[in-house]
Amino acid sequence: MFLSNQDVIELTAWRRKLHAMPEISGEEVATAEEVLGFLGETGPDRVVSGLGGTGVAVVYDSGAPGPAVMFRAELDALPIEEVGQPDHRSKIPGKGHMCGHDGHMAMLAALGRQFGRQRPKRGCAILLFQPAEETGAGAAAVIADEKFADLKPDYSFSLHNMPGLPLGHVWLKDGIANCASRGLRITLSGRTAHASMPETGISPVPAVANLMPALTGLGKGSIATEDLVLATVTHASVGEPAFGIAPGYAEVWVTLRSMTDAGMDSLVAAAEALVRGAASEGGLEYTLEYHDIFVHSENDRQAADLLRAAMDAEGVLHEPGETMRGSEDFGRFGSVSKSAMFFLGAGEDIPNLHNPNYDFPDDLISIGTRIFMRVARDILG
Repeated sequence: MFLSNQDVIELTAWRRKLHAMPEISGEEVATAEEVLGFLGETGPDRVVSGLGGTGVAVVYDSGAPGPAVMFRAELDALPIEEVGQPDHRSKIPGKGHMCGHDGHMAMLAALGRQFGRQRPKRGCAILLFQPAEETGAGAAAVIADEKFADLKPDYSFSLHNMPGLPLGHVWLKDGIANCASRGLRITLSGRTAHASMPETGISPVPAVANLMPALTGLGKGSIATEDLVLATVTHASVGEPAFGIAPGYAEVWVTLRSMTDAGMDSLVAAAEALVRGAASEGGLEYTLEYHDIFVHSENDRQAADLLRAAMDAEGVLHEPGETMRGSEDFGRFGSVSKSAMFFLGAGEDIPNLHNPNYDFPDDLISIGTRIFMRVARDILG
């Protein structure tokens, strides 16, 4: 079953409507309502809202025994001011769909239209519009929600558009698809002093000066050898912006990244040891806080093979590609289902993801939908 020209026109218009009304992680109330309204017209057999916060699941059930197959898109945008000038540019100051999640939602809406016209022959198809992917909190919240127990899929599939790859070309590999990562916020507390008598205080400056290169120095390996470990200092502040005060407080933010969750455990231990040592040497108190926690995302071989078969049938070019340094919380669905994610080329000469002038290419809506629909029909009939 294929999308009609009118379908493509309407889905493109809807994608652009979503682009103009971005909501960031955890705030996707209007976006979720828009999804409910658009897909309500397709007559789903079941709708679950408020899933993991603002998430929405739309179910099309054959009424016959069979597997449950889930397709996931993300609801959230980013806290980035859009600088591009499309007619559908963001109307919300300081927020924009700079990652293409608006396009991912349009693909799932296209699936909903097709399942609304013709149900699967067995089992059911689940369209999950997940909140808070950008912070790493959304998938975990969905899985922890008691409402998800009734939806638990046998297979889960997702994609991400990928600038730098030729339009419509796919990277899909077995094994690890995305790295694990987390943000570490370090605070160091001493005692302020008059700038003329710094020796009467306890300054965190030496500790910060030592910590930043030491943390960065934890990095090793590479994606190519599948042993990447990376620590990136993203922010640092020391004291108050005043010339008369020797500082007594500092913060260092660092993003920790590794190929595997086991590698992350080792990296966390090494980073914490560095902080303890620097604080002890400087006579400082310290705290550690973790944010934006992503586990590594790993493709199940059987699920990936199903995607490859669908791409071959649809004439979509694909190759293994490489593990993405960037993180993706879709990996959590691998703990409850056979899951796989692929990367769909958005074009070689367009802005990168999270750039303030990024805009999802509408031509990808039909391509992504065809792949998802083919794998759904292969599994569910």
